[in-house]
Amino acid sequence: MKNYLFFKKNVDVLAAAMALIVLWPFLLLISIIIRIDSKGPILFRQKRIGKDKTEFYILKFRTMRVDTPKDMPTHLLNDPNIFITRIGKFLRKTSLDELPQIINILKGEMSIIGPRPALWNQYDLINERDKYGANNVVPGLTGWAQVNGRDEISIILKAKLDGDYVRNISCRMDLKCFFKTIINVAKSDGVVEGKKNIKNQDIASTLETKQE
Repeated sequence: MKNYLFFKKNVDVLAAAMALIVLWPFLLLISIIIRIDSKGPILFRQKRIGKDKTEFYILKFRTMRVDTPKDMPTHLLNDPNIFITRIGKFLRKTSLDELPQIINILKGEMSIIGPRPALWNQYDLINERDKYGANNVVPGLTGWAQVNGRDEISIILKAKLDGDYVRNISCRMDLKCFFKTIINVAKSDGVVEGKKNIKNQDIASTLETKQE
């Protein structure tokens, strides 16, 4: 497993570097549209939990207004649509808002495949992941829980799926996650906006502070 993790890390950096070179005109275009569409920064930074529960700042294209409650998962907002910008709706539906995480991958804070990094105050999810060792690996741009329900599944099931990934981490598992992600993004599967639409979602009682 150690040999594969070393290989995986190098593939991550190489793939991220190539993606940045190829996609930079597209990233620039998205940045310009965001700037024209609404007031505020182009990128959104949010504190997340990385490998061994270290903290880092994840990068995304900003898809919401600057007056959105900070540090609150979108699916916990009663009506997130009032905060999502016009271009933001498209970026979120296509997952293009996640592209700046190429930088997080280059910095070694994230991997292409791995458990999706929890918010710093999603204590319930973090604690559940501890049971499966899912906090001990580099978080990913996409992962096993992401391709098996994403926002539609409970925190308990999400942590269990992350644990399944950790136990079965391999090239085959990563490729399976990668191709299922492409299919899900094309179909917009698992994207839920607003807590009233969540299926079997545990609303975290420990999220006492407001988040984005």
